[in-house]
Amino acid sequence: MTTTATASELRRRPVPPLGGFRLTVLGLEVRRLLRNRRTLIFTMIAPAIFFLLFGLNAAYAGKPAGHGNVSAFILINMALYGAVLATTSGGAMISIERSQGWSRQLRLTPLTPVAYIATKMMTSLVLGFGSVAVVYIVGLLSGKPSMPVYLWIVTGLCVWIGSLLFAAFGLFLGYLLPTENVMQFMGFIMMLLSFGGGLFIPLSSYPHVLQDLAQYTPLYGLNQLVHVPLTGATVAWQWPVNVIAWLAIFVAGAVWRFRKDTARG
Repeated sequence: MTTTATASELRRRPVPPLGGFRLTVLGLEVRRLLRNRRTLIFTMIAPAIFFLLFGLNAAYAGKPAGHGNVSAFILINMALYGAVLATTSGGAMISIERSQGWSRQLRLTPLTPVAYIATKMMTSLVLGFGSVAVVYIVGLLSGKPSMPVYLWIVTGLCVWIGSLLFAAFGLFLGYLLPTENVMQFMGFIMMLLSFGGGLFIPLSSYPHVLQDLAQYTPLYGLNQLVHVPLTGATVAWQWPVNVIAWLAIFVAGAVWRFRKDTARG
């Protein structure tokens, strides 16, 4: 006689190493994400176009900025915008899985919330890497950004690794918002955060009240930190604290929503 395990029995199974995290699953997630052409175009082409619009202006592009010029500064801005947009989009795609009932099926597996979220965040980082690479290649071919060779590598890595913060943010949005609204909300929210973090307009041009408020937004600390190798500025303690605090908030929110989603009957 064949017996069927109940959901409660499956949940009592021993948790596998690393909470069920597998490179095979990560590879499948990456391939599935790369098949979404609309997301690839949206997260890679748009940031490169923004750099061409803002970073090549002869009126200021060649002016000195730290160890390089203003064009290099804008290049980092647009690469960061593309990276966080890409990682947020990758994480928010979890909303599609929710609408298809996939998250409920996870109740029948030993996969832990942390392992599942880690897989999604690493998948988003692949898309973020592609966005950074495209913007930097466009900048290199334009010939306008000027900075030492090592800074091209260092700033690119800082932008890419820092975008991990918004992979967690995307997951949180994907679990929090309805499928039909998540991408619309995400685009609007990311635009607001980008302006608030100083990616499109220098914060120094804002009124003092907005400058003070900007220091508490998720992109503020990250934007300051990724420019440090170029500008040579002294790192203020508020910058890493801002990044760590928001990362903890987004990861905790994503885990919380994951548990509630998979606990539904």
